[in-house]
Amino acid sequence: MKARVQVMLKAGVLDPQGEAVRHALGSLGFDGVEGVRQGKVIELDLAESDPEAARGQVTEMCEKLLANTVIESYQIEIG
Repeated sequence: MKARVQVMLKAGVLDPQGEAVRHALGSLGFDGVEGVRQGKVIELDLAESDPEAARGQVTEMCEKLLANTVIESYQIEIG
């Protein structure tokens, strides 16, 4: 079973990488970009065949390692 985790900084947390991308886009002539938030996507191949059990495992992975839950939020897609 495949799982995809999208990790993003929570609202209100400064995103210096996103700001650097926004600035670079402006330098390239893309002046209409008012904000950029940068995150990460993690794709997992799981042996688990039950979607609910897989979601539980991936949630535990996120809470323990994949996301810093103090400053990041995450979304899980199972499929």
